[in-house]
Amino acid sequence: MFLWFAARMEKWLFQGISVLKFKASLFLLFFFQFGFVSGQPNWKLVADEDGVRVFSKSVMDSRIKAVHVTCEIKANLAQILALLLDVETAEQWICHTKSCSVLKRVSASELYYYTEVDLPWPLNNRDFVTHMKIFQHPVTKIITITAPAVPGILAAKEGIVRIDHSVGTWILTPLGKERVNIDYTLQVDPGGIIPAYIVNAFAVKAPVLSIKKMREILPKYKNSGHTLFSISEP
Repeated sequence: MFLWFAARMEKWLFQGISVLKFKASLFLLFFFQFGFVSGQPNWKLVADEDGVRVFSKSVMDSRIKAVHVTCEIKANLAQILALLLDVETAEQWICHTKSCSVLKRVSASELYYYTEVDLPWPLNNRDFVTHMKIFQHPVTKIITITAPAVPGILAAKEGIVRIDHSVGTWILTPLGKERVNIDYTLQVDPGGIIPAYIVNAFAVKAPVLSIKKMREILPKYKNSGHTLFSISEP
């Protein structure tokens, strides 16, 4: 492929081809050689229940698969964001959450919080510290929430395995005034000794259960004004 392209470049240059055509050809080469490949994420549908679709895919150098969840929610952006920022209520709707508490509020759109995950015996519970940041596109009104785990914020607790690597992203796309499409992606290394098949199975069931609970609790946040983050609704 590259030898063919090099030969074509030499021919075009000697024929006096314009710089614009050369740049366009170079762009197309890299698009099809690299962009098209990277645009095929190989997500596999593993669950489809009550309008919640869960996809998974293998991750290089990891036994644990990444998870992508997509669904539509009957709510507005402010409701969903108010729930996500009310981290103490996570144990009421996020599957297997034992506790969740704010460590530091940097601003209305940024905070650090601590979570402990309850796992069945004989597995040790897991915990992690999340650094949440919120962004809203001024034109599309789409809200992006990044929520990676960060090490070194809180001392490890005896008997609990600390998760240092976890990357979660929420994308909230308004479909009107009272409907939002949710895209949630998570890739996590649970640490310690735990069979990968248990984690992967958990990652398929947990999102469906969590979204069901989310739908139940969201009406409580209607016009709650809970969040200080300034949201622009469509």
